[in-house]
Amino acid sequence: MGEFIQSFLQWLADLGYLGIALGLMVEVIPSEIVLAYGGYLVSRGEVTFVGAVIAGTIGGVLAQLFLYWAGYYGGRPFLEKYGKYVLINKKHLDVAEEWFQRYGAGVIFGARFIPVVRHAISIPAGIAKMSWIKFTAYTTAAVIPWSIFFIYIGWELGDRWEDFKKIAEPYVQPLAIVAGILLVVYVLIQSMKRKRAQNNG
Repeated sequence: MGEFIQSFLQWLADLGYLGIALGLMVEVIPSEIVLAYGGYLVSRGEVTFVGAVIAGTIGGVLAQLFLYWAGYYGGRPFLEKYGKYVLINKKHLDVAEEWFQRYGAGVIFGARFIPVVRHAISIPAGIAKMSWIKFTAYTTAAVIPWSIFFIYIGWELGDRWEDFKKIAEPYVQPLAIVAGILLVVYVLIQSMKRKRAQNNG
């Protein structure tokens, strides 16, 4: 693992729970790494498992709220100009916007488990002026299991926490598939509701 990442993680470790939350908020490095390292800190007894999950959830949700508000107040032009500073490019925006328009608010939960759109999906939600309460609820519901999963792996691996990708890989892909299936089911249900409403109207 790179020297910068090691130094950054050590700095986060010195901050304890606040460090885990900050690591997720600024996302200088992928959330999976921060959470797995948080699990390693649990194995060392420096933080508790529940505390690490709470800190990871708070940081993860706040990170997405920042992107939501950026979309809400700045719109797409703002994100196209400054998105690169939070590792989001035009392709991410294109895919996320298409998904949000196609699947609606329910995509906020399912997309959290799918690469590329995972982080960018918050932006079209803001642009569409989606209720921030509903957005926060969907986001929190997705961030909690994501945090538990990687913190648990880091905890179990202990000193070998850097191998978390090898352990997580067999589970992440099926998780993405299940999330995709749930999205399809959600879309079908929404379509049926709309048709029913039109027929009744």
